[in-house]
Amino acid sequence: QVQLVESGGGSVQAGGSLRLSCAVSGYTYSSGCMGWFRQAPGKERERVATIYTIGNRPYYADSVKGRFTISRDAIRNTLYLQMNSLTPEDTAMYYCAADSGPSWAYCQGLGPAGFSYWGQGTQVTVSS
Repeated sequence: QVQLVESGGGSVQAGGSLRLSCAVSGYTYSSGCMGWFRQAPGKERERVATIYTIGNRPYYADSVKGRFTISRDAIRNTLYLQMNSLTPEDTAMYYCAADSGPSWAYCQGLGPAGFSYWGQGTQVTVSS
């Protein structure tokens, strides 16, 4: 039974920062895909950042490069997303996701439908 629980969302002004956390339990794979997705009203769910758990090589959507940082604490089995220089366009429900995977490239090619495990989301609202 894999469970993912997000936290850290909230409301901030443009230019502010938030750090999202995703606590994972029951996910015992030593390698695999973990990441963050977001979905705004009326839009499809999009990839924000993913990471392959061997080597922790990240992938970032172009819209967040240089502003967001994905990281992982293997001991605590927790995934983080540090979000800086937030803009109103970042407003969305943010979801943590996980799935098994053999490589970094596989993780980047894995769309939302391919991730097996999801959290319930945490809302991020950025005002101008």
